[in-house]
Amino acid sequence: MTLQHKLDIIGKQACSVVGRRILGLGLSAAGRSAAKISSAAGVHSADGPSNEELAVEEPRAVAERLIENVQRVVVGKRREVELAVMALMCQGHALIEDVPGVGKTMLARSIARSTGCAFRRIQFTPDLLPSDVTGVSVYNQKTGDFEYRPGPIMAQIVLADEINRATPKTQSALLEAMEERQVTVDGVTRAVPLPFMVMATQNPIEYEGTFPLPEAQLDRFLMRVHLGYPSASDEVVIMDRQQYVHPVDELPQVSEAQEILSLQEAVKEIYVDPLVKQYIANVVEATRQHESVYLGVSPRGSLALYRTSKARALLDGRDFVLPDDVKALAYPTLGHRLIASPAARAKGVIIEELVNECLERVPVPGVRAGKGSDS
Repeated sequence: MTLQHKLDIIGKQACSVVGRRILGLGLSAAGRSAAKISSAAGVHSADGPSNEELAVEEPRAVAERLIENVQRVVVGKRREVELAVMALMCQGHALIEDVPGVGKTMLARSIARSTGCAFRRIQFTPDLLPSDVTGVSVYNQKTGDFEYRPGPIMAQIVLADEINRATPKTQSALLEAMEERQVTVDGVTRAVPLPFMVMATQNPIEYEGTFPLPEAQLDRFLMRVHLGYPSASDEVVIMDRQQYVHPVDELPQVSEAQEILSLQEAVKEIYVDPLVKQYIANVVEATRQHESVYLGVSPRGSLALYRTSKARALLDGRDFVLPDDVKALAYPTLGHRLIASPAARAKGVIIEELVNECLERVPVPGVRAGKGSDS
């Protein structure tokens, strides 16, 4: 039985408690959620569409403008651009992993230009020091005191280019900013500007002279994005667009930083049924129990899947999350948090297969067993 058929069954159960909750048919919790989203988006008019429609459409319009604008530079990669934008919507960070030349850096620059956010790029090299990232205190002879010179981490969108080429000590300089949205230099803690997002890139092919990211740092990335090669037709479009000038240099700003903050608040108010929350927890638990997994997903991974599912629902024009959202985002949010067992690696098992197996082992909420389903 296909996932779409399962979701159709859920829709037919709208008279049941499960159906009413998942599909958001007037439950008080979903109604309160929609009202909060409307407030976060600045929607107060009683005329025209209902509050529930405006609650989703207004933030969605901001996200759609952003996605469409970035696609003017990153051609033919709608899903990958959506994933990167969803990371921004969820106040998370993205690890862009792929071979050189496919547009990893351009994706980060395009998002920064589209949002009007302050952008800084850090080229990670073996000789890079933590102070080169966080900033340093410099003695001012005129004032007789130390002054803080902010590092590139004190920006709104930070590109950590080839992050695995720096030493672990320098890599760790990002951890506090990524998790706690603050930087501590010489005992003084300073908040980073909001919205704040780290987009890191790394080449998964060339490992000479690199320092693999430790599990603790990988876990702080909301999701991992693989861009991949463009199709032949898309590659022709890329050539045409770069005939005279790179499109990122002429990319217009389509939103304000304040709109991004409102969009992030709107995502928080998307309704998630308790059964869907349990479904997320069960999927994560399945990664910990899988016989081919050495290290399963942490609770931070559960939160990542929970938050990105809400962002996907908003992009789809809904104020409630479906199991389909969870399944679609399981690999991007959980794949980089899994470590396969040595036996599985020896057999050539890939992480995506393990995530799919975990999804297959967990019943979809609202689908009755024995009715032709495989749950």
